[in-house]
Amino acid sequence: MERTIKRNTRDGVYNVVYFKEQAQQLAEHLYYPGCLGLEHKKANAAAIQTWVRPAEMRIAPPRRRWTPADDRELLRLDDPAAAAVALDRTEQSCHMRLWRLRTGQAPAPAD
Repeated sequence: MERTIKRNTRDGVYNVVYFKEQAQQLAEHLYYPGCLGLEHKKANAAAIQTWVRPAEMRIAPPRRRWTPADDRELLRLDDPAAAAVALDRTEQSCHMRLWRLRTGQAPAPAD
């Protein structure tokens, strides 16, 4: 599922959110030892560093974005099972992308 990026309704700004290890890296970068910052912000940054990923929590692999070439091949094959093999993706991924292309939920690739 793609994220919808939009401004919040209260004050019209974007809210940027980081979680897990990425949050720890950002907090460490922004609130380094001796930095100038509000004490409660520095305390929050220090608290973030104490989080440890539970052993049973998997790390999601990086997502592969669909390219126009992938979309053209998927539409050409018109078969999620065959496209899954050709594009090295899951059949479900190909099925959903094909549905999105056909219903206009994803932009059609330029020829």
